[in-house]
Amino acid sequence: MRIGMQLEHRRGFLEAVAELRDLERAGLGTVSVAELYSFDAVSQLGYLAAVTDHLEIASGILPIYSRTPALTAMTAAGLDYVSGGRFTLGLGVSGPQVIEGFHGVPYDAPLARTREVVEICRAVWRRETLAYEGRHYRLPLGPGEGTGLGKPLKLLNRPVRERIPVMIAAIGPRNTALAAEIAEVWEPAFFHPERAEEVFGAALAQGLARRAPELGALRVHVDAPAAIGEDVADALDQARLRLAHYIGGMGARGRNFYFDLACRYGHTEQAERIQDLYLDGRRREAAAAVPEALVRGVSLIGTCAEVADRVAAFAAAGVTTLSLSPMGRATSTPEARVRLVEQIAAMAG
Repeated sequence: MRIGMQLEHRRGFLEAVAELRDLERAGLGTVSVAELYSFDAVSQLGYLAAVTDHLEIASGILPIYSRTPALTAMTAAGLDYVSGGRFTLGLGVSGPQVIEGFHGVPYDAPLARTREVVEICRAVWRRETLAYEGRHYRLPLGPGEGTGLGKPLKLLNRPVRERIPVMIAAIGPRNTALAAEIAEVWEPAFFHPERAEEVFGAALAQGLARRAPELGALRVHVDAPAAIGEDVADALDQARLRLAHYIGGMGARGRNFYFDLACRYGHTEQAERIQDLYLDGRRREAAAAVPEALVRGVSLIGTCAEVADRVAAFAAAGVTTLSLSPMGRATSTPEARVRLVEQIAAMAG
């Protein structure tokens, strides 16, 4: 397994970037940048491409609704160019709360739109003249849909690669199947290796049965809260808070994909309590309601021996990249984070 990390820059972006060379020497292979409703990910990824030489970089993730498919393809080609072929395009549908609440765009047809965005991106990277007829995207616009002056075009520049890896974030059965069918990389949230086959196995098998051979084996990129030490209670509490935020607050009742995943993991009663408490503003109580089994199952938090066991479990479940989210006092300094990467990289082999 490779070791990755999502760039965490609450302490400052430039300060976080300054750590990357030491983290790379410690065994870090890839770094990703999220795009929620803060600074955009693309400008930060461009900066990372300029100040690193070997680290792979990835968007983790760009919402499909906030850019046209052609702009997404251009952006990916540009980042792959300035990084010398080190970029992975991470895509996802986000959720109605962000897409409609922040971007003001209807959250509709997420699966069909994802498929069409990926198809258009790959056509752009192959420098095909874009003449695309999809259910949701038409290139160029047809008669009566615009000025009538649009004509098929192709990308002016020749990309570094005509096959930039696509990573799709997916946890629902249908979008997991789609990721297994069309993406080079699947990124599930809150991946529990012992429950993965039960929760994701059927959807993955369905998608893999339709997968084109040229895509190769599906790679699995998993983010996991991480801390190693004899006393990591604060790290577990921080992981609980994060889980409570997603299960309880990332979407309205009936439209929260992370809530649904917790239920599929067998924690329906607890998920309902977490959501009730969180939406009522009682966030600490919501965090306390997160089941211990779920926190530990999706995390790399514990003693060195305990974390080694968890790393082995993730590997056995088919994970190819472990992306670490350092938690708690045990990872509060740059030196501690370097040591964390060294230890887990050694465990991952």
